Amino acid sequence: MAGFFLHQGATVLCLHGGQAQPTSPFLRVKVSGQPVVTQPPPYTIGACTLPPNAGGPCVTAMWTSAATRVRAGSLPVLLQDSQATCAPTGTGLQITVTQVRVKGT
Repeated sequence: MAGFFLHQGATVLCLHGGQAQPTSPFLRVKVSGQPVVTQPPPYTIGACTLPPNAGGPCVTAMWTSAATRVRAGSLPVLLQDSQATCAPTGTGLQITVTQVRVKGT
């Protein structure tokens, strides 16, 4: 895996258009003036459009992959190509916008 660092201001969406936000960004390391995000703290998801009778809406997401060589406070940093699984739907997240200055593997 290699990609740009994920930070608090990145645009992350569930596959149904819900806005995903980090619950615990790592405040001591910043890129583009915003804290980086690490694994394992979950993301919360708001405004998911998947109706309850279709198994939704997405409420939280847990990251299943992150950087293997870069850490912040001993936790792996999330990258633009990191993968996550939403609960209760089991679908993924899309990272649509993030900073493009700092990359990791």
